[in-house]
Amino acid sequence: MPSGRITDILNGRRSITADTAVRLGRDFGNAAQFGLDLQSQYDIAVVERDKGADITRRVRPADAA
Repeated sequence: MPSGRITDILNGRRSITADTAVRLGRDFGNAAQFGLDLQSQYDIAVVERDKGADITRRVRPADAA
């Protein structure tokens, strides 16, 4: 894997794609899902940080049936 791809991921300029997750999994001996889970957790944290308050104000929870 090109070192530039790793650098971009570490600096937040690139996301971990399925392809990258498979490659990292093979390199480090873990499941590809691990890399995708890390990316998902990061993406959610960024949305919560940047838009969480606005989402809370605008979105009403659905009523329980």
